[in-house]
Amino acid sequence: MFTGIVEEKGRIKELNQTNQALVMKIHGPKVTEDISIGDSISVNGVCLTATDFGQDWFSVDVIPETFRASSLARLTVHSEVNLERAMHANGRFGGHFVSGHVDAVGTIEKTWTEDNAKYIEISAPETRYMTLKGSVAVDGTSLTVFGVTDHSFTISLIPETQEATVLGQKQTGDIVNMEYDMLAKYMERLLQADDHESNNAGMTAEKLRENGFG
Repeated sequence: MFTGIVEEKGRIKELNQTNQALVMKIHGPKVTEDISIGDSISVNGVCLTATDFGQDWFSVDVIPETFRASSLARLTVHSEVNLERAMHANGRFGGHFVSGHVDAVGTIEKTWTEDNAKYIEISAPETRYMTLKGSVAVDGTSLTVFGVTDHSFTISLIPETQEATVLGQKQTGDIVNMEYDMLAKYMERLLQADDHESNNAGMTAEKLRENGFG
């Protein structure tokens, strides 16, 4: 489990591809401070397992499913990536619940600045999990949704996020990994299950309202 608070920008040192599989060696001095083989590290929002490490680097394997479902296939040597270690049970929780399982990739439609903020509009195959002022993870960064349509959503980056994450460098046409708010996905699943079991004791929109939700 992650929080979406990026700890550092890493850099791809080595990349070996075999068909639709990757082995990546990533420079990341902060996330390797207390690393062990088998640890989970979010790389641009994708939960990957450390298979080897050194003083300031670690290696991960990317399997075909992840290769096809994320933007990792577009990385090259020297590409910068967002890195975050898995959250400790007693750690500070600063973002939102992020699993590291990418739901979809989106394309940046446009960017613009307003005073010290950078706005990014991203096309998305699904926006039903998003709501104004809700949460979304983009390349592993926990962000607030500032606008949403049927086919896109808009986020805003404060100067710190622009500097501390790879999103500050993103331009129109770039591809990003997206993970929708898991609480919204669980709620949808509960409501779908109740549709199949009507008149049972399952969860319904009416029961949610009766118990103070919405």
